[in-house]
Amino acid sequence: MAYPAKYRYTKEHEWIEFDGGSATVGITDYAQSSLGDIVFVDLPRPGAVLERGKVFGSVESVKAVSDIYAPASGAVTAVNEELTSAPEKINADAHAAWLLKMTLSDPSELAGLLDAAAYEAYVREETH
Repeated sequence: MAYPAKYRYTKEHEWIEFDGGSATVGITDYAQSSLGDIVFVDLPRPGAVLERGKVFGSVESVKAVSDIYAPASGAVTAVNEELTSAPEKINADAHAAWLLKMTLSDPSELAGLLDAAAYEAYVREETH
């Protein structure tokens, strides 16, 4: 799986795309593949304030429930409502099925995240 170069990644398997105004957050293809068939997603409401590295929701699959961690701090501006009735969209295309959009309180936090090549290397290490 090629990981989009425009995203930054966490070691907890979240991705974030920042366009200078707002950021979009999701889980990686590796995460959805590890979880298996996703049956439920628990997300915060718009207006919630997230803190980098802290749990903001969960993804439930037929195998397990996994926490989702904020890759950066900021306020939630939107959640992907489609995932309420169709969480399997994450399995179909994890890098397109975003979880939430947010306004970052400190964009410099993104400097501490992995780029696509570093994330791919990290996943290889974790799986071998």
